[in-house]
Amino acid sequence: MQIKNDLLLRVIRGEKVERTPVWLMRQAGRILPEYRAVRESVSGFIELAQTPELAAEVTIQPVDLLGVDAAIIFSDILVVPEAMGLPYRMIEKKGPWFPGTIGSTKDLKRLQIADPGESLNYVLEAIRLTKKGLNGRVPLIGFAGAPWTIFAYMVEGSGSKTFSKARAMLYQNPELAHQLLEMITKTTIKYLKAQIEAGANLIQVFDSWAGILPPYQYREFSMKYIKRICEAITEAPVTVFAKGAYFAMEDIKDLPCEVVGLDWNMDIATVSKQMNGAKVLQGNLDPAALYAEDDVLVAQTKKMLDQFKGDKHIANLGHGVYPDISPEKVKLFIQTVKDYTRVT
Repeated sequence: MQIKNDLLLRVIRGEKVERTPVWLMRQAGRILPEYRAVRESVSGFIELAQTPELAAEVTIQPVDLLGVDAAIIFSDILVVPEAMGLPYRMIEKKGPWFPGTIGSTKDLKRLQIADPGESLNYVLEAIRLTKKGLNGRVPLIGFAGAPWTIFAYMVEGSGSKTFSKARAMLYQNPELAHQLLEMITKTTIKYLKAQIEAGANLIQVFDSWAGILPPYQYREFSMKYIKRICEAITEAPVTVFAKGAYFAMEDIKDLPCEVVGLDWNMDIATVSKQMNGAKVLQGNLDPAALYAEDDVLVAQTKKMLDQFKGDKHIANLGHGVYPDISPEKVKLFIQTVKDYTRVT
């Protein structure tokens, strides 16, 4: 199916575009009253994500209500460990929690390399339904967590400021760590290929906890596995978003991916110089800027866009939109991007 608004894909292909495409991480979520209404109809986040019809509905909402240039499938990075045999719960106002964790070779034997057609079919069905509902309006983004980030949750058991258990394993039992990362990587490659086959037009890999590792460990326990994923996914463009990994930009430049996501702490000029036109850059307005008065938000958005001039660019925030931000502020950010590039 031909996509009517293909700005995002054209930028990635290096084609000339009339304006910068724009979408937001976590755009399908709590900022929208329409999303909250759907969520309140079920027991919680996990049931919503595992009900393809509802997941498709909330995926499409931002396209209709916010005017973004891409949809991103409503799901969670932690569906991968669950498919591998490590279920989790989503605790309201606290986040994910794993009743069981991986700490030994014995624990590893409880896991499997998942078959996405079986254990993750609800995500694939949501993608198929979303594609039908979008009817070619905008591209659909699929995603997964980077192996290190998934590993961190599977060993730690929950979110953490330090992920000290997960980081301890890298020192105490690096062989076990690599065995687990290998299983996660193999599952993730199969899962992302299945998403593309179901209809995803491009893929984003989220390394949410990249910034908590020292550079030498990041190269060994994260970058080598992200590289494996990028090498394997040849059917669609890949974006790598490694939050906090400013120290790894030279390595990320060498990855066989098309797009590099920047968090809001990364200096645009520095990354632009490092990439030297080799990648499309995505980002990176501070999400907290959406709390500002309208004129400040507009000015900050234009300042960001000015800094990306000369680069192939996809406008986004430097992280997911915060749940208490007004949808009107999000709309203003999006409209500012559209208006700016139309007149310059």
